[in-house]
Amino acid sequence: MSDRRLLDNPVWASLTGPHARFAEGHGGALRYPDDVSPFYALPGDPSPTDWDDLAALAGPGATVPLTGDASAAPDGWEVVTNITGVQLVGDDVTPATDDEAVRLEPADVPEMLDLVERTQPGPFRPRTVELGTYLGIRREGALVAMAGERLHPPGWTEISAVCTDPGFRRQGLASRLVLAVAAGIRARGETPFLHTAAENTSAIRVYEALGFRLRRQTPFAFIRVPADVPADVPVG
Repeated sequence: MSDRRLLDNPVWASLTGPHARFAEGHGGALRYPDDVSPFYALPGDPSPTDWDDLAALAGPGATVPLTGDASAAPDGWEVVTNITGVQLVGDDVTPATDDEAVRLEPADVPEMLDLVERTQPGPFRPRTVELGTYLGIRREGALVAMAGERLHPPGWTEISAVCTDPGFRRQGLASRLVLAVAAGIRARGETPFLHTAAENTSAIRVYEALGFRLRRQTPFAFIRVPADVPADVPVG
């Protein structure tokens, strides 16, 4: 069984595990390239030096998205936004392939970005598609729904970017794509999980109907680096 503790710090577990090829870092701080994902990560229970490394990596005045308790940030850091999220795990999900679901490739990114802009499922960048398998459903040639894989702690894969064009909602397309993405995850011997905002109760009900179960509340914070940190730190 996969180690559930990895889900307590999933960005760090991804960037030090299956997504290490994407990792940019400075000391005890890591991040994805900006055109892949906006997320940064610190180790569990970060030290003052780790926070200094994060400041140097992000740069003075930068706003950094982190999963975890923003109250642990040192003096001088400003909490811009705090969002209460939930994390659900898919041990009880029964995955199902879908004949209408097609694999989305880099050539599909302009359409994917357009769909994301119209539906706002969360961060999606020009190279996010490289993080894992993304599946879509087309109607009359147009991309109308998609879902895919984002964070990848060892033994786990996050399902993300679940969205449907407003003109095609209430047809079950998103649920079908979630189960189809889950099928690929299970085929690798891994377990799907996902995140959503705690206030998004309608989505939570849908995910629970598919077999996902609430694991924990997960804070998402946007915090601003102090303006007086050194700049131009090399990224490794």
